[in-house]
Amino acid sequence: MNELIGYAREGRVARLTLDSPRNRNALSSAMVVQLHEGLRRAVADPDTRAVVLGHTGNTFCAGADLSEATGGDARQAALGRALELTALLRAIVACRLPVIAAVNGHVRAGGMGLLGACDMAIAGPTSTFALTEARIGLAPAVISLTLLPKLDPRAAARYYLTGEMFDAQRAAEIGLLTTAADDVDAAVGKITADLAKASPQGLAASKALTTAAVLSGFDRDAERLAEESAQLFVTDEAREGMVAFLEKRPPRWAG
Repeated sequence: MNELIGYAREGRVARLTLDSPRNRNALSSAMVVQLHEGLRRAVADPDTRAVVLGHTGNTFCAGADLSEATGGDARQAALGRALELTALLRAIVACRLPVIAAVNGHVRAGGMGLLGACDMAIAGPTSTFALTEARIGLAPAVISLTLLPKLDPRAAARYYLTGEMFDAQRAAEIGLLTTAADDVDAAVGKITADLAKASPQGLAASKALTTAAVLSGFDRDAERLAEESAQLFVTDEAREGMVAFLEKRPPRWAG
């Protein structure tokens, strides 16, 4: 299996790195599995106090790997992928360790769900963000579980519907980011240094207070949203949208 997730320990910090720049770190099934495994590895290390989720290349994550969704895919396969992503996002939220996203690049669609799942997210001045699902016949269904609890409601409506791009400063203003930083490494280093001073019990208990409502949302809505996502993926309209995206042409909507 190709290694799509890098793992390293630096002091009390576990670093997970999305490392599939050839497809802009798209969330293939293999990447989702390996990211889940890396998270479990970090949690199993009693000396780790925090996880930093970073990336190679100029894109943090481009969202779902659409090449997996445009073949002869059945609804059951689409549902399986939606449930895999749901489980990964829930694992990040429920992880006893704080998870910090370190972004020096672009974030699209499902990649935004990763940011929402992290406890803190830092991005640099060249980073851009967009929820592009509506433009290809889809909707940010599963990732709503981590995004809607954090985003300003008016901003969520705007960016869910328009698919327009916005910068790191705007992302911080609407709650997607903790900080828009000129130096991402320095900002992340400051946070992890502070986290290293905390006790394992204190971190876990404090994090649990901040994630309880989000986890309740998963328990209430995750199955329904995964079903909704799968249903959208196998419609003729979404297939046209995804094929048009991969072929770099405008979609030809019917009707």
